[in-house]
Amino acid sequence: MSERRLSVLHLAFEDHRRPGSGGGAYRTHEVARRLARTHQVTVVTTTWRGARDRVEDGVRYVHVGLPGGYLVEVLSYFLALPFVLRRHHADVVVEDFAAPMSSALVPLYERRRPVVALVQWLNAEEKSAQYHLPLHLVQRWGVRLHRRFIAVSEDLAERLRRGNPLAEVTVVPNGVERSAFEVTGPTGADIVFLGRLEIAQKGIDLLLQAVAQVRERLPGRVLLVGDGPDEAQTRALVEAAGLQDVVQLVGRRSGADRLHLLRAARVTVMPSRFETFGIVAVESHAVATPVVAFDIDCLRAVVPEGTGLLVPAFDVTALGAALAELAGDEDRAADMGRRGQEFARQFDWDVVADRQEAVLLAAAAGRPVPPEHLDRLEPTPEMT
Repeated sequence: MSERRLSVLHLAFEDHRRPGSGGGAYRTHEVARRLARTHQVTVVTTTWRGARDRVEDGVRYVHVGLPGGYLVEVLSYFLALPFVLRRHHADVVVEDFAAPMSSALVPLYERRRPVVALVQWLNAEEKSAQYHLPLHLVQRWGVRLHRRFIAVSEDLAERLRRGNPLAEVTVVPNGVERSAFEVTGPTGADIVFLGRLEIAQKGIDLLLQAVAQVRERLPGRVLLVGDGPDEAQTRALVEAAGLQDVVQLVGRRSGADRLHLLRAARVTVMPSRFETFGIVAVESHAVATPVVAFDIDCLRAVVPEGTGLLVPAFDVTALGAALAELAGDEDRAADMGRRGQEFARQFDWDVVADRQEAVLLAAAAGRPVPPEHLDRLEPTPEMT
């Protein structure tokens, strides 16, 4: 970490302590708490009933907007941002791109200080289809407005470069705790889904369809680990499919519990329709558990050959067959787990934080990011 002390104002959208929060919020805290060892970091997020401003691991969390349901909280958060920027001192501002429209267009009303867009999410097209609103036009405008980007994957970086050839785009992936590689324990026969219970993105409906086709061939249960806006709907889908004896919702898990649960699984499944990075895949690899996922952008980069199975996107029959095949072959799953663990060693939160710090320091100084931090990441080595 640099000895120069910055004041960083991070418009992060989501607090990692909010029920239903996802991997993006987890990433924000892991990086922010490392930056806070040297810099002053304030993270601004949406509020919810029961939210409290706090200082955690040296990071100041401030909640803005109105509690009152997801839509009210999100809209009031975006509307509050111009006032937040006037109220808080900072050397550099970070804007997270977030659902449903990606950008809050911060460069339109923040002209005093440099702004860095942190892109963990670039899926306004899907939200446009879901809500029948032209949200993708806001996303396109936001991409053109910004001049500095941090993208969490090379797939996202390429999309940003196409949308704004003049912008400086640095890839800073997500990471995993070093302690994850020390997690030990017996491996069972269960399949684990770990993530936000949001059907449209996470593909939980597709997973349940796949499980229904192969339920008699599965050696263990299917555990749905997490919480989120579609928890009640997920329970209803499980009951409608008659899968109560196979599929179990076990609630949210975090920290060491999360890693031990992944370690105890035979297979981790990621049936997402779209993703931004796939942090659960890297965590699974770190604890030597193989991954079965759809072959989509972002997940393709974190499930290289030999560390799990990728099946054609949204093919539920192929997904079910892959789950039954790998869950039923303990030796093959263990071999893939060992290969995945070696692959995951390149992802380290300390390295991630250093790389992000370099971008923020360059922005604050009005200079380009050092060339060594602009190198393309190629996290897909041959795992044969």
